[in-house]
Order: sequence, then structure tokens, then C-alpha cells
Amino acid sequence: MIYTLIIGALSGWLAGVIRQGYGFGLWGNIVIGIIGAYLGSWLFDQIGVRIGSGTVSLIATSVIGALVLLFLIGLIRKK
Repeated sequence: MIYTLIIGALSGWLAGVIRQGYGFGLWGNIVIGIIGAYLGSWLFDQIGVRIGSGTVSLIATSVIGALVLLFLIGLIRKK
């Protein structure tokens, strides 16, 4: 549980830094990171891609999923 929150927070924060101006604060970044982890994992499973194993792979998958999620949130906010 704590490990998931730490990975989620780190992934959400990294995604917020990469997509400047899309940070949601600590709790928002944790939520974005956790949802991004599930989204990234699902997306990579759908296209048959494996990044690797371990913590670095989990962070990379989570960050990519969080970036996709932030992109979708940006599309919704513009409308």
C-alpha cells in the first residue's frame, strides 16, 4: 500500500514535470500516478509491449500512463 502510494506520487509528479502546468498537488499527483499505472499497464498489454521488470519499469509504465491521462484531461478541459 505505501509502496503503491510512493510509486504513484513519484510517477504523477514526474508526469506533471514533463507536462508543465498540469500538476494537481500532492494528492492529485498520487491519484494521477496510480490511475496512470493501471492505464499504462493496460495500454502496454493491448499493444503487446513489455518494458522490463522491477521498480524502474513500473515507474516508466506509470509515468507513460499518467502522461496519457494528463493528455486526455487536457482535451476535456479545453472543451
